[in-house]
Amino acid sequence: MNHFYLVSKYPISDSWLLPTRGTAHAAGYDFYVAEDIEIPSIYDIPEPVATADSVVKSTYTLEEIGKLYKDNHYKPVLVPTGVKCELDPGYYLELSVRSSTPLKYWLILANGVGIIDGDYFDNPDNEGHIFFQLINLGPCAIKLKKGDKIGQGIIKKYEVVDGDSYGKGTTRSGGFGSTGA
Repeated sequence: MNHFYLVSKYPISDSWLLPTRGTAHAAGYDFYVAEDIEIPSIYDIPEPVATADSVVKSTYTLEEIGKLYKDNHYKPVLVPTGVKCELDPGYYLELSVRSSTPLKYWLILANGVGIIDGDYFDNPDNEGHIFFQLINLGPCAIKLKKGDKIGQGIIKKYEVVDGDSYGKGTTRSGGFGSTGA
């Protein structure tokens, strides 16, 4: 059975953070912001990135741009939900922002759609804590407050191809990005 739980960092009194469906026919579970957090404008580029010598280039490899961003701590904001999700085999949780969020607030998911695999639950890096990776396309910073409804998640079934060789013997050892580059 698929279940939502609070991660251990949050007290049981925060159980209101657990995702809920807004109506009987809603496909998505609404997710809430677990802590106040600011999403800077995409135009507010950190000084080291804006003045880096390599910024004058017009084209970068993935390796080059990844290093530039990592060295200068330039990345989407990870918005904590305080929630983890245990999924039955053959299911994943798909995350998206609420449909009105880009229209009203110019906030988008950095990865377009978030995919939470079943083996993300209780991983050793972050206990399976679900975050929304947000980018603010607007000209001003936006402060999200604890309790703001920020996104939704839909539990979906998936299939695999015949002869699938998923890396037998490989298990997840961490959180974000732990299954590849």
